[in-house]
Amino acid sequence: MLKHINQLAESHGQLQKGRGLVSGVVALCLGILCFLGVLAFHFPAYLTTPELRQNYDVGTIRQIMFWAMVVAGGISLANIVLGRVRWLSAWAFGFVVLTALLGGHKVPVRDFADHTPYIGLDWFILDLLGSSLIFIFIEKLFPLRRDQPVFRPEWQTDFHHFIVNHMVVGFVLLATNLLVHKLFGWATFSTVQDAVKDLPFVVELFLIVLVADLMQYWTHRAYHEVPWLWRLHAVHHSVKSMDWLAGSRQHILELLITRTLVLGPIFVLGFSKEVIDAYIVIVGFQAVFNHANVSVRLGPLRYLIVTPNFHHWHHSQDQEALDRNYAAHFAFIDYLFGTAVKSDRPWPSEYGVLGDYVPNGFWQQFKFPFTWKG
Repeated sequence: MLKHINQLAESHGQLQKGRGLVSGVVALCLGILCFLGVLAFHFPAYLTTPELRQNYDVGTIRQIMFWAMVVAGGISLANIVLGRVRWLSAWAFGFVVLTALLGGHKVPVRDFADHTPYIGLDWFILDLLGSSLIFIFIEKLFPLRRDQPVFRPEWQTDFHHFIVNHMVVGFVLLATNLLVHKLFGWATFSTVQDAVKDLPFVVELFLIVLVADLMQYWTHRAYHEVPWLWRLHAVHHSVKSMDWLAGSRQHILELLITRTLVLGPIFVLGFSKEVIDAYIVIVGFQAVFNHANVSVRLGPLRYLIVTPNFHHWHHSQDQEALDRNYAAHFAFIDYLFGTAVKSDRPWPSEYGVLGDYVPNGFWQQFKFPFTWKG
């Protein structure tokens, strides 16, 4: 059965309908997430993110796990009884049983030590579950490329990036916090921060997004115009199919540099926690949505805010789109600085790095900036 699982994980393309493959894959994914969730319940000090666990309700998480176990167990058991891809359903049912044997959603969470080294397993579980449920649904409802499957070519590489960038969230948070305080600490003034916090919520929210996007714009532009920075950013641009998972393809060093530079002005201006939380939601949504395989342009609004159409052009190999459309939130920034794409066509034709010289595979892409001879 392990051979079948390996073949499934290494393959791509449409899942054949009517054989139980689609439901089996759903059950297997839920079963694995339930198993990872019960591990997080047993070892919260080492497998959960301190900043995240302060903001979610454990009771709600237990209910999500319970119903995920019910759905995964029900689907896999039905497939086994009906003789539909029994090897796949057996794996899914096995993970549900193992989760239940380990205590399932009822594992008690007692007091545990703070300031322990940790990996962001809870962040990975919640983000994968939420993103896949929301954005795969949106992609199927408003598809740009209808023939593009969920498991499109190179999905494994992007999923590996997704896993690593979520698991090392603790390291990223620690490193960016240290760098932000070291690089921008001298520029903080209480009078400025108090004035910013006194602004109405809507005004403060607009300001934080604008400030962050201006820094994002120039940082992003530097990745394209400075050769040694392009070595890092080329990894992100090497994706050849745009969907909700494509934005996860990002070199860890680029992630650290970008977050440090974008969070710097936010730290200096001292925005309120409520506004920062709202900004994080906006960033999280747009980062995934604007890479998604969705046919969304928003009419004249696309000249004001970044849409999937706007960002798809940024990932295009088409000549008129090279080194264009840098903004992450406000499209008018690119129009202001003269870097917006001008094309008579509504959508680009091809994605990826011109010349296709970035290798596929997570480890190959991790090493690429340090080994490329170009």
